[in-house]
Amino acid sequence: MAQGADQAYVARFRRKYGGDDGLRRQVAALYDILSNTIGADKMVLRAGKLNALKLMRSPLLPERVLALFRLVFEDPTPDRVPPPANIRGVIAEIEDGLADLVAQRSVEEKIETRVNVKMAERHQEYLKDLKLEAIREDGGPETPSTQKKLADLEALDRRRLAASALQLLRPGKLADVVGQEPAIRSLLAKISSPFPQHVILYGPPGVGKTTVARLALEVAKRRNYTPFTEDAPFVEASGATLRWDPRETTNPLLGSVHDPIYQGSRREFAEGGIPEPKLGLVSKAHGGVLFIDELGEMDATLQSKLLKVLEDKRFVFESSYFDDADPSVPAYIKKLFRDGAPADFVLIGATTREPEEIDAAIRSRCAEVYFDPLSEPQIREIVTGAAKRLGARLARRIPDLISSYTIEGRKAVQILADAFGHALERERPTSAKSKPAKILAKPPAPTIIEDDIVQVVQAGRLVQHTPVHARRGREVGKTFGLGVSHYIGSLIEIEAVAFPAAERRKGTIRFNETAGSMAKDSVFNASSVVRAISGVDPIDFDLHVNVVGGGNIDGPSAGLAIFLALYSALTKTPLPQDVAVTGELSISGKVRAVGGIVEKLHAARQAGMRLALIPKENERDVRAAVSSLEIVPISNVAEAIATLKRPRKKTSR
Repeated sequence: MAQGADQAYVARFRRKYGGDDGLRRQVAALYDILSNTIGADKMVLRAGKLNALKLMRSPLLPERVLALFRLVFEDPTPDRVPPPANIRGVIAEIEDGLADLVAQRSVEEKIETRVNVKMAERHQEYLKDLKLEAIREDGGPETPSTQKKLADLEALDRRRLAASALQLLRPGKLADVVGQEPAIRSLLAKISSPFPQHVILYGPPGVGKTTVARLALEVAKRRNYTPFTEDAPFVEASGATLRWDPRETTNPLLGSVHDPIYQGSRREFAEGGIPEPKLGLVSKAHGGVLFIDELGEMDATLQSKLLKVLEDKRFVFESSYFDDADPSVPAYIKKLFRDGAPADFVLIGATTREPEEIDAAIRSRCAEVYFDPLSEPQIREIVTGAAKRLGARLARRIPDLISSYTIEGRKAVQILADAFGHALERERPTSAKSKPAKILAKPPAPTIIEDDIVQVVQAGRLVQHTPVHARRGREVGKTFGLGVSHYIGSLIEIEAVAFPAAERRKGTIRFNETAGSMAKDSVFNASSVVRAISGVDPIDFDLHVNVVGGGNIDGPSAGLAIFLALYSALTKTPLPQDVAVTGELSISGKVRAVGGIVEKLHAARQAGMRLALIPKENERDVRAAVSSLEIVPISNVAEAIATLKRPRKKTSR
């Protein structure tokens, strides 16, 4: 039925438009344009693919139009001839499509012309390179200008300044590292072994983590039962500068591939389309130690990729440009792509972040070593030893003065080095040199006095690290809590006052908003415990609890300190001002364990505290007795109150 309808339609069209020579000539012209654009042969081939040959040769105009439509748009699906009313519209559509095709062909021809020009230029450059190579073979690449530049570089190499103060003052052996004996023993047990482990070092900045890691490898290399050879490398990197490139165009940690097009491998490789692998730090550390400082600052994705290398002990390169069958590819590149680059090393990461902030998968494959904060006596020892290495004399109070401004060994050495410069300037005023400058075999030995330290402190805007110190006597409503941030302990001064409520049974509690929501919860818990312990209902009072300095208390460990301040204010019980406390408080009055107990005890000792109350559950966390500080583990607030009420022991002079 459909075929008969089409035949009837064609017959009607022939009767109505059979004599329209204008349309026929227009269609013929379009065929000629298409043939000139893509070529007669290609047009016939295209017609065969699109089942349009028979329609092209049809004497009927609608069928020729249908064939032309298929050829222009390369679409075989139209199978009905256009109706008489739409024939001109279809021809207009074909003209638009043909115009696009002609424009495309014109652009392609222009681009092809430009490509030919570029190829000719490259050919000329190639000939130029051949000529230069021939010149080098005859007389070499050197010219008077290049020889002068080489001489300038060699002169720069011969010019030297004295070693920096930090290099001179850095410990040269593990015995010179102050205050980290437990951490050193632990690290050596893990590194200096027939089966060395990956290690993460936790601790505050400036206590010697990098130095200890470097010296631990030197010790391990001297022991015949370790796998480290005498030339085992120590490769150092900073996690803060290592970033993962999602395009994989560069990766200094793991390695990358310079493809011959976008990144430009070496010329001899680029011209042959050969990708060039670049080894990363993991391969340069093969057989030794890869030390990553600030491991916690490393990109999370890069940490995951590093984990894969730790497991495989090898980094595999990938590139879509690599062809193993290409005879022009050097053997070492084939080996790198087939087998990967060796990366069997021991990872030592150092961080000031908490363990929970490090990738859990990496932590599970690493041993962990904690470095302790430095105390004031240890800082004084570091300053005294550094002064001997500098060849400087110290006034009597210099070590004490420096230790009051920092608890970082590195910072203490920097202060001393700056003061050394001030002492030189003071004792040896600037004068013109009569002889050429040379490196001093032995630096002069000035005496560093307090005024030199004061100048360094004022220029650097330094402040004392412990502004609050213990003092004798007792006060109502005031106590000292202990906090920790990035392995540095601190003293938290908490005070509370209580007034009779302005309206009966409508007392209020006011607290620092900046101290944080968790500290506010501790206030509410403490008020409930005070009510249960003392029988005094806080609702009868307007209470004001203040954290001096407005610091943000991140954690519940100030609960016991807040309770004692409230208890003292409500019951008018004076509290000793040379006692520091820490512990989470439950509403039943129990004192629960907290974190960072070692760092907190160091802070209490720095502040000159006589006594520290810690949770009973943290008793095992105290690795050794803290000198000049009595530590009392407690289980509940009743024990805390009883301890604080007992009279102070008399000390013999």
